[in-house]
Amino acid sequence: MVKLDDKMREQLIGMAHNVRQWAYAPYSNYKVGAALLTASGKIYEGVNIENVGFSSTVCAERVAVFKAVSEGEREFVAIAVAAQDGGAPCGVCRQVLAEFGMNLTILIADNEGKFVRETTLVELFPIPFTPKSLGIE
Repeated sequence: MVKLDDKMREQLIGMAHNVRQWAYAPYSNYKVGAALLTASGKIYEGVNIENVGFSSTVCAERVAVFKAVSEGEREFVAIAVAAQDGGAPCGVCRQVLAEFGMNLTILIADNEGKFVRETTLVELFPIPFTPKSLGIE
């Protein structure tokens, strides 16, 4: 498994910040970028993609997860999220991340790419609904 050291933290935050430019956010203008580190060492980027039918909007974190999963990845080490106010993943994103394990490190940065906070999925989502909730594991 890949090690999450300071250099990797910096790389993930930089990537999350840089991909924000590709976000499609014409309604909220709230651009978010994400960079997801997998256990295999690959990094998948994502941006939020808004839709006039707001429920069809997809967050950057989920785009990164879906890209990784679509290429066979199932184990994640860390995700960096960059947003204008240093916002944390939303509830839906927390649920999607929980599907693949609660031992995820979450790095939060602002719109300038400055580190704001490091936390874990367990801290952000202390009572998750996971496959274990269904007796699957």
